[in-house]
Amino acid sequence: MTSGNSWFVQCVQRHPVRSGYLLFALFLILNAAVNVSSIWTAEQRQPDSTLLIWQPILWEYSSVLSTLSLSPLLFWWFGRHPLQFKAPARQLLLHLAASVVFSLSHVGIMVTLRSWVYRWLGSDYQFGPLGRELIYEYRKDLWAYLVFLCAFQLARFVHARLQGEAYVVGTAVSADAAGDPSHQGATSGTVEQPGYFLVKKLDKEYLIRVEDIAWLEANGNYVNLHSEGRIYPLRATLAATLETLQQAGFCRIHRSLAVNLRYIESIGYQSSGDGSILLKTGQQLTLSRRYKEQFKATVDWTQTKP
Repeated sequence: MTSGNSWFVQCVQRHPVRSGYLLFALFLILNAAVNVSSIWTAEQRQPDSTLLIWQPILWEYSSVLSTLSLSPLLFWWFGRHPLQFKAPARQLLLHLAASVVFSLSHVGIMVTLRSWVYRWLGSDYQFGPLGRELIYEYRKDLWAYLVFLCAFQLARFVHARLQGEAYVVGTAVSADAAGDPSHQGATSGTVEQPGYFLVKKLDKEYLIRVEDIAWLEANGNYVNLHSEGRIYPLRATLAATLETLQQAGFCRIHRSLAVNLRYIESIGYQSSGDGSILLKTGQQLTLSRRYKEQFKATVDWTQTKP
């Protein structure tokens, strides 16, 4: 049971967006199944019912498909405009406007899917009076929008708490002692070189050694620190993090990637100019042609350094 839980947690940590979409889709599918069952059961109590089983299935799952097709834009919007305490009036207007757009788009895709299936089966789908039905659908879609927004915020909070967040534990190190040729000769120059990152996860704190970090990955406003199969988000940019870790053997290899040179197993180059880096941990990272020469120079300097 423990290994299963560990596998699930690692999957969520490595693929939080993909895991979120899968859970969201599962919720919509199960909810639609319950609604179909309720509609069909209620209709069976009516002796003169002419409802066919495929009709409630189509009604519910056309809504599911419509919602899933809109979910990438919806979640992007939620991430761009999260719930905050400041400027509540502006937030209210933004989310009300977005809920209207969501409802109109949802209804448009849903009705189109239903019309196609009805026509394919030789029937005709009647949506009903446009104004009345749009108001009816918006009432439901507004509630769904609010539920999705709150669930999105809650999921991000829980994910951050479970995964933890890293903080720099700085240590002043002499630039000459660090061996950086660009700083040699400076008798008093120092740089803030962290030896550890402090990770706060739930009610515990962990110290992650910088030398145990295999690679860095930019992720929005965070940099993911990949260490011993785990991911720790650091609230910083990749450029700022590399500046902090410039003496620790890290080198940028891509717009969103940097690698710890100590963890490199092999390097391969392609005819396109790009390359690939195989780590000792088994991961394979992309070496962008834009950073290839800088990477080669860093590797050569590291190998010739006394």
